Amino acid sequence: MKTIAHKMFDYRLLNRAKSPVFCIITLTTAILSVIYVDTVISSISLQSATFGTKEISELWIHRHEMKSTLPLLSTQEEIERIDQGPLLPPLNVTEGERIDWFGRKLPEFDIFKSNNLTQEFDARVLEFFSHGCEVQFFMTWIAPARLFGRREFLAMDSVFKVHPNGCLVILSKSMDSNHGYRALKPLIDRGFKVSAISPHLSFLFNNTPAESWFDEMRRGRKDPGEIPIAQNLSNLIRLAVLYKYGGVYLDADFIVLKSFKNLRNSIGAQSIDIVSKKWTRLNNAVLVFDMNHPLLFKFIQEFASTFDGNKWGHNGPYLVSRVVQRVEGRPGFNFTVLPPMAFYPVDWNRIGGLFRKPENEAISRWVRAKLLQLRGETYGIHLWNKQSSRLRVEEGSVISRLILDHCVICENIHSS
Repeated sequence: MKTIAHKMFDYRLLNRAKSPVFCIITLTTAILSVIYVDTVISSISLQSATFGTKEISELWIHRHEMKSTLPLLSTQEEIERIDQGPLLPPLNVTEGERIDWFGRKLPEFDIFKSNNLTQEFDARVLEFFSHGCEVQFFMTWIAPARLFGRREFLAMDSVFKVHPNGCLVILSKSMDSNHGYRALKPLIDRGFKVSAISPHLSFLFNNTPAESWFDEMRRGRKDPGEIPIAQNLSNLIRLAVLYKYGGVYLDADFIVLKSFKNLRNSIGAQSIDIVSKKWTRLNNAVLVFDMNHPLLFKFIQEFASTFDGNKWGHNGPYLVSRVVQRVEGRPGFNFTVLPPMAFYPVDWNRIGGLFRKPENEAISRWVRAKLLQLRGETYGIHLWNKQSSRLRVEEGSVISRLILDHCVICENIHSS
């Protein structure tokens, strides 16, 4: 782990071998180019938890992203606006008024409903995992199946490129359908083990601290907050499914680069303090835990006791950060906090640069150096779809080359 935490490339060394310089002006230009690239590299590295006011790399990224005047929304946020407009919590109302609204709208929330498929959830999961799974993976998909697109397929594809004998369960009602099956069929036809299974939420939360919270929520007696409840339920579902079955949870915008086979009871830091090297924030986009792990229990307990549907991240990344800060080092908790390079080598506000093709030789050298670093130190890369979902994967970019090296079917990469 020390290698991942501390090994960093000296990118400046990669830029010292220059072409012959024939005049002072050219020499000055070359030096500025090196400084420019080194700034891009430094800004993309997540070894720093603090950021400057205007890194040069942001100017490069901004020049491309200005082409789109639309806000960068996550798939889930787009769903809430397109498909569930009437189910969006009202803004600028009192807590009591929002609870009244939620109670009236509750019959329209499909995620709370149970049917024959959800009743079979546990039996289906156990049967699926009974056929020799090297690693048990889980994802969630709360959106309509038709919105499960190329980006999500590439994430699945990378799982099986690195883990051909792994098993992936997608917890989703919408994908547990003919439409969803067609989306998964290219992998199924090649013998990979992937299945969409409708989750039974009452079963998942049974005998956990979330049981009473969920019961109150589905009866319309709690304030869901201004953030769509499905997004917050996704934060809870990932904790509960790992607590029940153990394995690896991945967000659907995570590209796997290296085997998870030897990872156990691990969570990743999103940022670290530049001086102390201690983590400053964790993230819940990737979780690796054994069944019944006590830290998962603490996470679920924290969710139920401190739920706030009005603060983005409070029930997700900030939740796991709060809990780990309290229990880290205490006896009875056996887990590892991996450094940012493990799962989050690039932060959300810098991900755009990895989608762009290099514009000159200096940037090309940076791309080659970045690829070498990621391939050696990183288990995977979070694409931060909220920021990158509208960005095209350009040929020759870091993301393009990583995906091409970590895919089985390798289709529609540059149209995703």
